[in-house]
Amino acid sequence: MAALPLFPVTSVGSWPRPDWLLKAMKRRAPDLRGLQDEATRLAIRQQESAGVDVVVDGEQRRDNFYSFLCEKLDGLKLMTMADLLDHVEDKAGFEALLQTLDVPAFAIKNPTVVGRLSRRAPLVLDDFRFLRANSKLPVKVTLPGPYLLSRSMWVKSLSQAAYPTRGELIDDLVAILRDELEELAAAGCEMVQFDEPVLTELVFAGKSSTRTFMCAALAAQASPESELDLAVELINRVVDGVSGPITAMHVCRGNWSRKEEVLLEGPYDPLMPSFRRMHVRQFVLEHATDRAGPLETLAQLPPSAQVGLGAVNPRTSEIEDPAAVAARVRRVADLLGRERVFLNPDCGFGTFAERPVNSADVAEKKLATLAAAARLLRR
Repeated sequence: MAALPLFPVTSVGSWPRPDWLLKAMKRRAPDLRGLQDEATRLAIRQQESAGVDVVVDGEQRRDNFYSFLCEKLDGLKLMTMADLLDHVEDKAGFEALLQTLDVPAFAIKNPTVVGRLSRRAPLVLDDFRFLRANSKLPVKVTLPGPYLLSRSMWVKSLSQAAYPTRGELIDDLVAILRDELEELAAAGCEMVQFDEPVLTELVFAGKSSTRTFMCAALAAQASPESELDLAVELINRVVDGVSGPITAMHVCRGNWSRKEEVLLEGPYDPLMPSFRRMHVRQFVLEHATDRAGPLETLAQLPPSAQVGLGAVNPRTSEIEDPAAVAARVRRVADLLGRERVFLNPDCGFGTFAERPVNSADVAEKKLATLAAAARLLRR
């Protein structure tokens, strides 16, 4: 990878989809692929205009950050939270959970295992090639993490015929993600980010108690400690021995609502022992809100690990002051060293296509704030 400047600026993944793309997605328009290409080029141009150093595709081809797997893998069925109400064991509790967390049951779709998994197409390799052809900047691609998928995909009454236990699904998930990572490395991809937001649900208390907005909470049956051990094992099985890209893990506290009070809250301290055992090179962590706890927690990261510091809030309309952002980043640079710090928003701007947390215009301005802060820091 070409040398990056100090304090490289990038995004976490998702970008608000244009209205014309959303309409085309709903009706499965015959020219959908071309429209997705057009929307991706638009997202690239907006990021470049803002001044990023590493570009993402904005997940314009996805309904959400993991549902797109249904288009790439055999053995999956895309189901809404409303569909899954018929299959969860605690129907009343799950329905109450959705209401408490401000989540419309139709808006979130979950890839659910209904048969043996097999890859019919690369997951993101083609997306990387499109980015490479349409931008001169280094590229980051995003993938759902193996632990998240082991939780979200396996629903007992629907999945047990193909995989009698969640554990039996795991080997296939790891193999699919590792194959994808190896192909991305061979193609020259600079960064590969695995999204594991559900890790926070294991350790943080909140209005969701022990479950999150995703049905990813349904499959967890072991203790939080055992689940964290599994998360460490799975990501290491995916990344170990693969050289080339910066491998990153994104861990947040939920990004589906502007109501901060319905999102998980707590510092990263309980996750740090697990982070120190993970073999990824970068941890992409939210730190733009008080819900994330003190910046000093980042000193507990592995000594060689980079941090993708969440320095602006993707869920607000307020455009942060670059000088204030730079001041917070300096504190992290003092803790970790300037060369270890990347700048990004807390999370994506449009995790769920029909429920973005912001507009593309605000997203561009927030990335421009990060770029302005980076310029201050480099001086």
